[in-house]
Amino acid sequence: MSKHATLLLALILLTPLLVAPVRPVSAAASDSWTTMAPLQVARCDLGVVTLSGRIYAIGGSTENGYIPNTVGNNYTAKGWISNINEEYNPATGTWVFKKPMPTPRYEFAAAAFQNKIYCIGGVVDWHVGYFINRTKINEVYNPATDTWEKRAPVLYSPEGQANVVGDKIYLIGGGDTATLNQVYDPATDSWTLGASLPEKVSFQVSVVLDGRIYVSGFLQSLGLEFLDSKNYVYDPPTDTWTSCAALPADTFSGEGVPWRGNWSSEAAGATTGTLSSKRIYVVFTQYVYSGPLPNRVYNPVNDSWSRGADVPTNREDFGVAVLNDMVYVVGGKYLDYPFPDDNYFTVTPLSTNERYTPFGYGVPDPSPVKFFDSIAPKITITSTENKTYNTDSVLLNFTISEHAAQILYSLDGLENATLSGNITLSGLSNGVHDLIVYANDTSGNMGASETVSFTVIIPEPSDIETFPTTLLLGSIIAVVAVVGLGLLVYLKKRRKL
Repeated sequence: MSKHATLLLALILLTPLLVAPVRPVSAAASDSWTTMAPLQVARCDLGVVTLSGRIYAIGGSTENGYIPNTVGNNYTAKGWISNINEEYNPATGTWVFKKPMPTPRYEFAAAAFQNKIYCIGGVVDWHVGYFINRTKINEVYNPATDTWEKRAPVLYSPEGQANVVGDKIYLIGGGDTATLNQVYDPATDSWTLGASLPEKVSFQVSVVLDGRIYVSGFLQSLGLEFLDSKNYVYDPPTDTWTSCAALPADTFSGEGVPWRGNWSSEAAGATTGTLSSKRIYVVFTQYVYSGPLPNRVYNPVNDSWSRGADVPTNREDFGVAVLNDMVYVVGGKYLDYPFPDDNYFTVTPLSTNERYTPFGYGVPDPSPVKFFDSIAPKITITSTENKTYNTDSVLLNFTISEHAAQILYSLDGLENATLSGNITLSGLSNGVHDLIVYANDTSGNMGASETVSFTVIIPEPSDIETFPTTLLLGSIIAVVAVVGLGLLVYLKKRRKL
């Protein structure tokens, strides 16, 4: 075989290799966890926030050692209350220090809004067995300039998370009742109160998904035993709460393993639909420190819960952030109980950073979540009253508690008529009339107003004219008679003269 033929044959054999597509590096399998770069400083009860493609881990507690919660430990004196600020870059897989938070604290609410991070409230001083001091301070970090500034303090130091919807920040939980809904307006630097959480739930977490705030947690007895789990959703535009499917029982029972609720924590994050289905992931700590952490997945489309792969590293008081539709569980602490039946333990702060790849990762879910709503709209008739009207035209003005897909009204039990807004009911006959307004919301819930019964009595024209005409005629006759009598008297007197 000639050299040219040999070379040609070699090229033919190599061509498939040369034109074969380059295979990308395989991504993490869906519903799985990957260990990522750890924090530089191990901490628990820290604020973890995502902003502009970065994760920020701010503040927290560095408590450590044997039975640190025994009476007498002073967290401030021991330097356990942190102001450290670290930034994580997923592209390089590294953490770098940023300017520390001015006020060291832990258990505070944190949220990213308009390229800034708001750190609100938290514990600034704790002397175990003597006092615990919470602050109302509101400090804002600007990553672009690596600077901090103070804003208006919160009304009550929060006990829950911060959530951004529209141009407001909502803090659910806090104060004496732990049901408060504190609303912050960054534009005016002011606070107001929204509708409170329907009931107090312990270890509550809250996340935002498609403009609504979901809050999950547990009801507890005075003895700290768990009675039930709860899941509520808050709609900021209507300032209303709706009850949704509660967390499954195995989440807080440990599937038969006793669990003391006073030693527990949880955190949550929501995937946005950019690279995976829109879901809420809630991670829990079990009292018995063995095995991974439960990872429960809420589907707001059909109001149901499922199980995701558990978090590999058992811990509590961790932070959760979502970046590129992946869930990061950052920091926390581990309590070692040599004897499970007593309260003696050793606490170890953790720098662990683990990332979860959700089910079906890589498939976007752009469609908006249909708000699961089981509550019918509330309708109030504001104009028509239970009284008598002397006209055949009556105003029908009404209000509805939420956006309505359809509005109808029924008069005297007749077929429902469509409404597009306030109207005037005309041509009403004499007698009693019954009026009801109906509204169907976007979830198919039908609401009805109270029945308004009013009476129409239109006076007959003869009734209106007879009395005044008779009166006028009588008056004229009386005047004529008086004038005539006076004239006769006058004439008689003239004759005598």
